Amino acid sequence: MAERSGNAYKVRLLLSLLDIPYEKIAIDLAKREHRQPNYLKLNPRGQVPVLEDDGRVIWDSTAVLVYIARRHGDETWLPTGAGEMAEVMQWMALAQNEIHYGLQFARAIVNLSRPGNLDECQVHGRTALRVLEERLENHDWLALGRMTIADIACFPYAAMAPDANVPLEEYVAVRAWIARIQALPGYVPLPLLRGSR
Repeated sequence: MAERSGNAYKVRLLLSLLDIPYEKIAIDLAKREHRQPNYLKLNPRGQVPVLEDDGRVIWDSTAVLVYIARRHGDETWLPTGAGEMAEVMQWMALAQNEIHYGLQFARAIVNLSRPGNLDECQVHGRTALRVLEERLENHDWLALGRMTIADIACFPYAAMAPDANVPLEEYVAVRAWIARIQALPGYVPLPLLRGSR
């Protein structure tokens, strides 16, 4: 796993909250280990994370979260009922769209010299934070009145928004939600790129 990757962090966080032992293998993105032939056999997209479990290889943080939730988290983290599953998955979609193309990309532009349009990414990121804020103003969790993989998927890049030069001061409900997650037994610290918050 790449320590600074928010997507790899999501997997570490869920495994820790579920108290599931695992072996972590470091991937050095700066040395482009994720682009080497052996790694590309595991994930043809050349991205982190990748999960190997009982001979099964799963790549993409969303797929890995779904796998862990269904295999180890019973109905709590990802229910099988159509309406409940859809409620969780709509937040997973936010994580893969506005958060990904907004806060995640902006963080990479600011800190890792990734090419891209910082202003545009920050607009997407603020849209994601506004959507989260509106939900969290009247709910402790994003879906089903409890923590689910929806919260895990959205949490890292929302919490690390300052790394993308998107301050969190105006997002009171988001900050309270971040604090709730950080207070959970099994919480693991975020992969900060600069200073502490």
